[in-house]
Amino acid sequence: MKKNQQHYAMMCLLGGMLLSQVAQAAVSLDRTRVIFDGGQKSISLNISNNNKQLPYLAQGWIDDAEGKKITSPLVVLPPVQRIEPGKSSQVKIEALPAINALPQDRESLFYFNLREIPPKSDKPNTLQIALQTRVKLFYRPKAIKADKNGTPWQEKLTLQKVGEQMMVKNPTPYYVTIINAAANASSAGEKGKEFAPVMIAPFGEMSLGMKASALGAKPVLTYINDYGGRPALTFQCQGNECHVVADSQSQNP
Repeated sequence: MKKNQQHYAMMCLLGGMLLSQVAQAAVSLDRTRVIFDGGQKSISLNISNNNKQLPYLAQGWIDDAEGKKITSPLVVLPPVQRIEPGKSSQVKIEALPAINALPQDRESLFYFNLREIPPKSDKPNTLQIALQTRVKLFYRPKAIKADKNGTPWQEKLTLQKVGEQMMVKNPTPYYVTIINAAANASSAGEKGKEFAPVMIAPFGEMSLGMKASALGAKPVLTYINDYGGRPALTFQCQGNECHVVADSQSQNP
């Protein structure tokens, strides 16, 4: 084997070993989305170092809806912390006074980022990878605080056929993420080949990206709720309008 081929093979082996190690040692977050209620000054998130032998640094920050790193109106404290092997910690998201300048009649979208930084290796020619978790962070003003025991606001969604397009309308002040659309309940748990997840802004509308004919007269949409669950909504269409019916079902996250 030639020298450059041996070098390439060694790098591939090393890369595979490191990726396997990092995957097992990832600093993990206790949720898949963050809801910041306007009635609170701060919220705490639990993070864990799943590596039992090595300490890791955990770096946190927030991006705005366009993906730009920000330091107001929400800030992460501490921005960097050390987590000992096999231990857990907390990171706090704190609201600054500028939070009052956000719209108070609807949610605002941000992104919470958590990057794990492995300890420096004492071995030469070692490739180290810092993995990053990024989840949606919704600021929910106090004026629209959701009733946990009430009817899910997602049931207010409506569908409208516009030519061959199927449009989804969101008349609520909350963001709604749709992860699947199907023609019936039996296939709702199977991700459609044609469907790409969409997030509809408060009081917004957008195309589902599927032909109306493919969804039939009783479309089923699967969304993600505040807890990461995946309930399904069954619609009944009359003419070009479709509304949620009572036989909606829940699926495991």
